[in-house]
Order: sequence, then structure tokens, then C-alpha cells
Amino acid sequence: MNILHMKYAVEVANAGSLNRASEELLIAPPNLSRSIKELEADLGIIIFDRSSKGMVLTRRGEEFIHYAKQILEQIDDVERAFKDMPPEKKQFSISVPRASYIADAFVRFSKTIGEEPVELYYKETNPYRAIKNILEVNYRLGIIRYASGYNKYFIDTLDEKGLAYELVAQFHYVLIMSRNNPLASKPVIHFADLEPYIEIAHADPFVPTLPSAIVRKEELPDNIKRRIFVFDNPETFMWVSPIPQNILDRHGLVQRECPDNTRIYKDVLIYRRNYKLSELDKKFIEEVHKSIRNHFQL
Repeated sequence: MNILHMKYAVEVANAGSLNRASEELLIAPPNLSRSIKELEADLGIIIFDRSSKGMVLTRRGEEFIHYAKQILEQIDDVERAFKDMPPEKKQFSISVPRASYIADAFVRFSKTIGEEPVELYYKETNPYRAIKNILEVNYRLGIIRYASGYNKYFIDTLDEKGLAYELVAQFHYVLIMSRNNPLASKPVIHFADLEPYIEIAHADPFVPTLPSAIVRKEELPDNIKRRIFVFDNPETFMWVSPIPQNILDRHGLVQRECPDNTRIYKDVLIYRRNYKLSELDKKFIEEVHKSIRNHFQL
């Protein structure tokens, strides 16, 4: 049944005349008559009795017009409800490790959005919660970080959870410290050089199947006797993924390699296997790769 033909029938019923209805609808009478006949054929009823005096509703026609008016009113209600609504907000959500190069990419990504309505969710957390956010909290994307020695644990976990994954970056941790730290003037820094200083570390490393005490022992070496979880002290240092130079300059920091630290870390992008990346997702991933190309000093 054609909704437009239904509108025509209601207009003819209101006008009581095919000619008057055609004038209101700006449709030639023969075309309007043909539309009414097609509607009657579709329904299998006679809606109007035709005579020289006009178009008169039959009993079944009255029933039909009653329902048709209700349907057309509901269509008008739907149009009024949604026609003038603001456009639906686009959404972007991601869980990431604490990484300045990712944060820098997110800042540049957010500036590309312009004035379009959008909601952005950016959460820094460990791999376990990043995976959980996708599976249970409907986050679209995640980037998880782990030492390459745990690659099998994570790949098996991602496969089991039905998550797609791709390598974003692979790197050694580097040292950052205040430019006033005595270590900053050393051409080469070894583990033994770090012992007198205070390490700043994140408290939530995570590896599947291993107790957190074991993971912390591996991630946070035992030769460091003092460790705090706040920042900005010239007697402190921190292990991090490579940081863009503009961020180091902004905060008065220097970045140094330590040849004793040979452990490789992987940052891996994850999302549901059946999820199709949105344009916002692609923009963000492009900015991450740009940040790596421009700023990593490996």
C-alpha cells in the first residue's frame, strides 16, 4: 500500500470531489483518479462511490479513512519529533597505557574534529581493564602494553576473547628525569647509577596468569630501595615509553637511554573482531602513527 495514495484518498474524502481534491493537491484529475483506483485494488475494497455529484465514501471506505487519518497523524508526529532534532553525537572511546606519545596524538586528534557533535572517552589503565572495557563497557578501542616475553599470554587471551589486534609500536623503555637531576649530565646511565635515586612508577602492571607481586618484581627492579608515585623532584627518575621532545621541553625534562635495559615492550591496538573502524577511529590511529614517526627516538 502506497502512503502517498492514502494521503490522496483522505484529501478526496475531505473535499468530497475529485476535482476539488486535485486542485488542493496540484495533481491532474486523471492521475488522482488512477491513484485512488490503484489503492482500492491493493486493498481489495471500494473506497468511493462515484457519481456525477462527486465522490461518496462507502461503508468500508469510511472505515479505511478513519484508520488512514490515524496513520497519517502518527507519521506527522514522527516527523515533528525527529525532523528538527540536533544530529546524533558521534562517539569515540579508547583505553590506553600511560604514554605521552598517545596522549599527544589524542590532543591533535581532538583538534581535527571541529564543531561536529561528538563525545570522546579516553581512559588510561592497564591491559586487563582495557580488555574489560571493550568486552563489558562498550569501549570501541584499546591499546594494551606488555613486555614481549608475555606475547603468547596476551595473544592467547585476545584470541579467546574474540578481539582483533595489531602492533602499534615496539620499543625499549627510556629514562626521563628533571634536567637538574645529576644523572642528566651522564653520557651513559647504567642500572647501578640509579640506586641512589627515587624511582617513580605506576602501580598497576598486569600480566595474565601471574600474581601481581611477581609482575611488580619483574617490572619494578629490586635494586631500587625507594619508590614513590608522585612526580617532579630533581632526585627522581622514571621508566617510560619514548616521549615527544616538545613535551620534554615543556616540563623541563630530559630523556636518556639505558643500555642495561634490553626488555622490549609492545603497544598493541585491540578491538572487537566484528567491529568496523569508524572515521573517528581511523583519524585517531593515523595521529598515533604520526606521533610515533615524528617523535620516537629509539
